[in-house]
Amino acid sequence: METSLKQTLYIPHGLKTRVEIFDGFGKEELLKTILVTLVAGGIDALLFLIFRNVVTSMVFILIAISGSVMMLTKDKTNISVVDQVGFMVRFARSQKVYKYKYLEEWK
Repeated sequence: METSLKQTLYIPHGLKTRVEIFDGFGKEELLKTILVTLVAGGIDALLFLIFRNVVTSMVFILIAISGSVMMLTKDKTNISVVDQVGFMVRFARSQKVYKYKYLEEWK
């Protein structure tokens, strides 16, 4: 008794395994952005104490926050700019350099 019943498995595309605030930006990226903001805020306070310029301080902190959000947001392949730079650094460190000395082969 042979049946040729084909059952198909439906796997939905684009399922998220974590809660995201907006596409590609979840709790983990939010915590990293908060950390960057705190560090940039400390640097910004020092810059303000040195230069006494409110506009420069505001521009610096806004660029730090928006830059960290842009660099930490993951794309469709689940890779952010920071992840990609980390991959490039790890690849560069893994490459070995061998120096060769040319000798006459038939001497």
